[in-house]
Amino acid sequence: MIKRILFFFISLLVPSAMAADIIPAKKVQHYWVNASAGLSLSGLTFCDGRLLTISDKKSEKVYQIVLKGVHAKLEPFVTLSGLNVPKKDRPTNVWYFLLDLTRPAAAMDFEAISCVGNNLYLLSERYNRIAEVDMQGQGRWLENMWSTTAKAQGYMQGYNLSGVGLQKVGDDFWMVLERDPRALVKLGPKGGVQIFTPPAVEGLNFRGQSENLAGLSYYDGALFTLEPNASAVCRRELPSLKAQWCLDYWEQENSSELGYEVSRTGGKGDGLAVGDTGIFIVFDNDNISRIHDPQDRRALLLHLAYPEGAQ
Repeated sequence: MIKRILFFFISLLVPSAMAADIIPAKKVQHYWVNASAGLSLSGLTFCDGRLLTISDKKSEKVYQIVLKGVHAKLEPFVTLSGLNVPKKDRPTNVWYFLLDLTRPAAAMDFEAISCVGNNLYLLSERYNRIAEVDMQGQGRWLENMWSTTAKAQGYMQGYNLSGVGLQKVGDDFWMVLERDPRALVKLGPKGGVQIFTPPAVEGLNFRGQSENLAGLSYYDGALFTLEPNASAVCRRELPSLKAQWCLDYWEQENSSELGYEVSRTGGKGDGLAVGDTGIFIVFDNDNISRIHDPQDRRALLLHLAYPEGAQ
């Protein structure tokens, strides 16, 4: 009896990787998004029944993905105005200097979108800033800053290693830092910055690639993380960020029907939206072709079933 009691208390003190169910995904439907070729769709959100997305190649519009039966079409939702080039929180390393020489300053590189009430929130990876946009497209830059804190803690040390996922939860913003190392950032309403390493999930297979993050969604009291190199979506409880379960969609992503040709950056899940109808992932194919149809460069939208009985 004494040994059992001692083992119980010791087990509370010894940290370990979290055990979470890894559930094979069940596909509801897939869509090749018409009018999306070349746009590199990179974020996804539900907004009053609509499915909205943004492009990291075209900074002037927010788009809607219209679903009809087995077909999907990309249509403009709003044209953005009022977002001049922000002057604060600009990176200063040589990589961003080269980027400035090759892309116009107005190319914001929007990587994420979140919808709350009557406002949209867009995340610019290039400028490390969040834009608040109303339903007419009028926008302004919020004052939230995080790059100085993140860099001081060892994040954002290379080219294109900034924020790629965004979700507003109450008065806070949650944001994803992609990789090397990856992190979840909590931005408080009074300027506070907290950076967390998401707890590891035992058995989640990144197949020798970087442990990364991309999209972020909030649903039913939990944060959902898109972990593209593991082909997984994980439901993480707040505030601990421990994974309760992960959905493995590797089989769907890598089928000959849905797979893209090999690329260093393209063909990965990049935007995530979770809601009553299931889990939606949009893939940024970086304008590379499908394996099944080399002439087709449209983005893939994958609709997965919410795991039966999962909380």
